[in-house]
Amino acid sequence: MKKILSLIYIMVASAVISYSQELNCRVQINSSQVQGVSKKVFQDMQKDIYEFMNNTKWSKYVFSNEERIECTFFITISKAISVDEFQASIQVQSVRPVYNSNYKTMLFNFKDNNFRFQYSQFQPMQFNENTANPNLVSVLAYYAYVILGYDFDSFSQLGGTEFFKKAEKIVNNMQNAREKGWKAFESTKNRYWLVHNILDKKFQPLRQCYYQYHRLGLDIMADKPADGRAVIAESLQLVRKVYREQPGNMLVQLFYDAKSQELINIFKEAQPDEKARVINILKETDPSNASNYEKIRKSSN
Repeated sequence: MKKILSLIYIMVASAVISYSQELNCRVQINSSQVQGVSKKVFQDMQKDIYEFMNNTKWSKYVFSNEERIECTFFITISKAISVDEFQASIQVQSVRPVYNSNYKTMLFNFKDNNFRFQYSQFQPMQFNENTANPNLVSVLAYYAYVILGYDFDSFSQLGGTEFFKKAEKIVNNMQNAREKGWKAFESTKNRYWLVHNILDKKFQPLRQCYYQYHRLGLDIMADKPADGRAVIAESLQLVRKVYREQPGNMLVQLFYDAKSQELINIFKEAQPDEKARVINILKETDPSNASNYEKIRKSSN
């Protein structure tokens, strides 16, 4: 009887552990550009990254299996520098469910071209937030916290601050790293500047937009589409405020990389006066997609 009870306890505990992690992360590795390296290396790499992202406990919060944040890491290996060192790019995406619907909205869509790392088969991947980690681990952990930050921001006003600060801590720990992406002087749009801008108070209206857009807008559209659309239209004023503070700010572009097509779909159903107001904001703050936003005006409601 004791053995049976112990077995039940272990099974229950295992279930709690497996469902307590925050991320439901898919990992895809494209190594087609690399010759002379066994495909087994990249298969093991994909498996190890998958297990690291999904089995690491990133916060104090407990998530049910259904609450885990869906995200995808697309890693393209461009070069094998040595038998265990690689040059790559990584594109990170995360989505969020919308209340009372089957729809999932993209929150984060970012491509990082400065991804040089070492990977050794059969070597465990472990993260210590209080020290510099190998670049592979640091980059993966950094984006885990950014994903959590954006997700929490979408559910409560500035709710992701603690996670963005953890990403900032990783940046600070990696200031002596030989790999690029961590330092202010290396680029205007890298890991340093992403989290620096997110936490900069003058760009805070954009974070407030994420809450207003998602929690107060999208989440009510299933029941009150016109009301939800009106809230989303108003939230775009916060994007405009940040754009006028610093045209070309990477956070504004990041917002539209995730939202441009969604905004077209949302406002196709709006009234003509609302369409006109929204199109003006979109063309001003996302000029590269100006012609696409004309689709809103041309559609009939």
